[in-house]
Amino acid sequence: MTGDSPTGLAGLRGRPVLVAGAGVSGVAAARALLELGARVTVCDTATDRLAALPDGCVPVSGLAAPPVDTVLVVTSPGWRPDNPLLRAAALAGIEVIGEPELAWRWSRPGGPGGSGSGPPRWSVVTGTNGKTTTVGMLAAILAAAGRDVVACGNIGTPVIDAVRDGHRELAVELSSFQLHWSPSVRPAAGCLLNVAEDHLDWHGGMAGYTAAKERALTGAVAVAGVDDPVAAAALARCPAPTRVGVTLGAPAPGQLGMLDGVLTDRAFGNRAFGDRPLVLLDAAEVRPGGPPGLVDALAAAALARAGGVTPEQVGEGLRGFRPGPHRGVLVAERGGVRYVDDSKATNPHAADAALAGHRRVIWIAGGQLKGASVTELVQRHGHRMAGVVLIGIDRGVFRDALLRHAPEVRVSEVASGEHDPMTDAVALAAGMAAPGDVVLLAPAAASLDQFRDYAARGRAFVDAVAALPVTLPSAPPVGR
Repeated sequence: MTGDSPTGLAGLRGRPVLVAGAGVSGVAAARALLELGARVTVCDTATDRLAALPDGCVPVSGLAAPPVDTVLVVTSPGWRPDNPLLRAAALAGIEVIGEPELAWRWSRPGGPGGSGSGPPRWSVVTGTNGKTTTVGMLAAILAAAGRDVVACGNIGTPVIDAVRDGHRELAVELSSFQLHWSPSVRPAAGCLLNVAEDHLDWHGGMAGYTAAKERALTGAVAVAGVDDPVAAAALARCPAPTRVGVTLGAPAPGQLGMLDGVLTDRAFGNRAFGDRPLVLLDAAEVRPGGPPGLVDALAAAALARAGGVTPEQVGEGLRGFRPGPHRGVLVAERGGVRYVDDSKATNPHAADAALAGHRRVIWIAGGQLKGASVTELVQRHGHRMAGVVLIGIDRGVFRDALLRHAPEVRVSEVASGEHDPMTDAVALAAGMAAPGDVVLLAPAAASLDQFRDYAARGRAFVDAVAALPVTLPSAPPVGR
């Protein structure tokens, strides 16, 4: 569906379009489609969402197949390809796309937003971890350079809204789900930070998950974290004419990396300096610090430099950036014990980075693993665990890995049916902790089995820490 074809955006006026899902991206897509003059039906099983649709939409619950004569389905990212409704659409020959794909076509030549000053510049970031921080850093750098930039996509603002608002620079976070449903997107610059097990149930395995992530590297400039072997291999085989690696080591020509504690650019040098590395800023000025934060900063710098931003503007933007909540935030220190909220660690790869930053931890872990394994995580970090408190539906997977690979570690569990699992988990963790320890919420799993999202889980942790009594009893081990 492109250009002025019968099923292209210009041909949707008066024709039936189905929006699958009435969440934030679905509502944004519905508004855009109504503006095009399409006849918009929105399907969702949540009746409260259907009650809050824009005027002109037809709400429907429980569709098994698209309405008759539907010419396009715009799906919310979480809907899997094997969903019966989407499968029925595919069998009927109806194209299924996501909201970012709709935004891309909207801004292309021939689309509603493809005239005037030309389409906006897309810089896309994906990866198992670090996407939100990198996009935030990139937006800060572009703003420091005076660009009309908005951070959008999986970070909050739907891409279609950013495009319709006329922003000239888009710092776009795209998940593997969104990329799967965005076959045409070719960003000016795209970045793949890393790839580790996540969402394997949705994609049917690592091959499908990796293939979706690699779609970010199909534009003019591809950036990847080359310390990650999967991302490095994706960069090597991608079709982008310009390929840029970021590394925590000394950068080779064509890379950004670290030299003597300084973020350094050897990919976008000034010709007057030949191959001389360009200094961006000191590593001590990057927030969040540590290896993950530095990789994110280097990736954001590479994307910005690909768009013509100067080294001085990169430094200014990164100095002013501060990470969002629930990303390794120290929330309190009580009796010599530090309490750290890393609720954003929603998979084992993210939890690996969180655990590596501390010497001795009481680890609060668990939730929905989505098919991922925690064996390697426990093997790597069992020596630093003074205790573990398990929550969530897949806590048994964690328990089994701990029994096999860290049997000396004291483990307690909070049953899924408990009224306030985070309050109980924090109390148990505090009872295990000694002065100098860190009680670390880095669940290595998604939150939706017990919480609205990872942010709600993080807020519950902060509230539970604030409510700790002065004296706590020690927690008895479970299953030992």
